[in-house]
Amino acid sequence: MNKKIYVDNAATTPIDEEAFEVMAEYYKEEFGNPSQKYSFSRNPKKALEKAKEEIAFLINAYPEEIIFTSGATESNNWAIKSVFLAGQENSTVITSAIEHKAVLAPAEFLENKGYKVKYLRPNSAGEITATALKKEIDSQTKLVSVMESNNEIGTIQPIKQLCEIAHSKNALFHTDAVQGIGHVKIDVKDLGIDMLSASAHKFNGPKGIGFLYLKKNTPLPPLIEGGHQQNGLRSGTENVPAIVGMAIALKNNCQKLEENQKKILALENQLLSQLKIPYQKNGGKNKLPGLLSLSFSNQDGEAILHRMDLLGISLSTGSACNSKTTQISHVLKAINLSSHMAKGTIRISIGKQNTPEEIEKTAKALNKILANTPC
Repeated sequence: MNKKIYVDNAATTPIDEEAFEVMAEYYKEEFGNPSQKYSFSRNPKKALEKAKEEIAFLINAYPEEIIFTSGATESNNWAIKSVFLAGQENSTVITSAIEHKAVLAPAEFLENKGYKVKYLRPNSAGEITATALKKEIDSQTKLVSVMESNNEIGTIQPIKQLCEIAHSKNALFHTDAVQGIGHVKIDVKDLGIDMLSASAHKFNGPKGIGFLYLKKNTPLPPLIEGGHQQNGLRSGTENVPAIVGMAIALKNNCQKLEENQKKILALENQLLSQLKIPYQKNGGKNKLPGLLSLSFSNQDGEAILHRMDLLGISLSTGSACNSKTTQISHVLKAINLSSHMAKGTIRISIGKQNTPEEIEKTAKALNKILANTPC
């Protein structure tokens, strides 16, 4: 098997060709600092404004509600730590037990600072229900943060409903939309959310760039100070090439959203139909297209990963950001997956660039590894 097959698109995605070409222009030709007053900075500044307008339009926001960051990890930290930055002592923050570490780590930071943090438990499908939130929220709750869709099992959360509950108690609502944006429709006005985090490299944009959606009149103290860029909310010279690339990549994905979903779902169904080994599919019915969490009884997910890698096929064992440990992921524990199934869990995430031939080879390789060579 000569050609590499990449089916780990939930970890990162290949760069959009148009985005890459336009980015090169802003690295080589239009490299001016957008904060400067002279004419050479005019085009980079216009590019930033256009990118804000494009991103805002795609999620039904206003341009001034888009703040460029280094990615969702920064955006999540900013949103979660806003309670601390604002000095809201004796406050409660609610999040879920299945969040990405980029949310769980700042939540732990708040706990170490004396804040109360509550962790909502999902049901067996990985869904955070309205009932679960209603049981825990009270007048002391200042912020609720629940991810739009899970990065390991793909479950899409009832964000609009959860947000309404949060607002009924005068709490702000933040969502980590890293996995969903660019792959499913996201309308921030319809959802009613106050903050949203996104990373470009998850929707075929460059790495190291993302944004935070901040609803008008939502209080948010600066996390990074120094240069007064972005209305003083996020200092630092803007990464113009990456921002431009992010906007183009998101636009191209959103313009072909239904077409991409149809193709990816067909590939997902093809893979599942071609698997000859018994498996358990984790997550609910309402999930991201192409993101599959598959568990094989009494197998070793790490061994499967390495053997597939030897065949030139890249996939994951749960969260790629947790790849240095062989412990069962916190997400699989939270949905009460048995240990013998959790240990044999892999994540396959299909992208728009994948082909039926690649999916067929992936299924055949899994069948061979799991049938002939017990892990």
